[in-house]
Amino acid sequence: MQATVGGRRSHMDARKEGLPWRPRFSAQHPQLRVGLGLLPFFLACAVYLLAQSSTDQPSRASALLKSLPVLYLAGFLGTAHPGGGYRSLLQGALLCSAVGDACLVWPEAFLHGMAAFGLAQLLYLRAFGLAPLKAGLLPPVLLVAAPYFGFLLPHLPPHLVWPLLAYSTALAAMLWRALARGGSARWGALLFLLSDAVLAWNTFFHPLPHGHLLVMTTYYPAQMLIALSAFQSPRLKSH
Repeated sequence: MQATVGGRRSHMDARKEGLPWRPRFSAQHPQLRVGLGLLPFFLACAVYLLAQSSTDQPSRASALLKSLPVLYLAGFLGTAHPGGGYRSLLQGALLCSAVGDACLVWPEAFLHGMAAFGLAQLLYLRAFGLAPLKAGLLPPVLLVAAPYFGFLLPHLPPHLVWPLLAYSTALAAMLWRALARGGSARWGALLFLLSDAVLAWNTFFHPLPHGHLLVMTTYYPAQMLIALSAFQSPRLKSH
């Protein structure tokens, strides 16, 4: 076997040895590997947003296109190393979110969609854990979430008050734990809260110009940033 330069087998070395040559981007440039792996996610987001702009009619096709970016993230997490319980919980949350995305295409399935997203928040909450506790981060979260819910309360249909209160509680708890964890999960959770706040305003208070576009262009990056936390070094998660 011929010597390699700097401990690496070159393209020519591999050809002389009759072995397949593979670029070592994954080992040497993990950020590049992750970035390239996200290209189908961005493509799926673009396809849905472009398709949605041309039709407002609920359909199975629109439900599939809406769910596809999040479904891709769930599959993409399978490449995260190490795997373990954290990755599995994120995948479960993403799958629940995809079900919620599909349900919310049909207004009559709103409660089903909210239930699916509520389960997703609980799975995220379980993934982020309670260590470090950082209890000081909870009051600011409540100071934002509670007044906003109180503002929306007079505009909510009576049958949705308690389900939305339960969901809002789960979302606020998830945000608290994501802020305590740090890293990209923190920014993803903040975007998730923003997306849901815009959705609630647009649905129950006053329709916004391009409201659905605002919801989705904050929602998809939120899910992506939370998913990316599985690729980060554990030592970064509390910074």
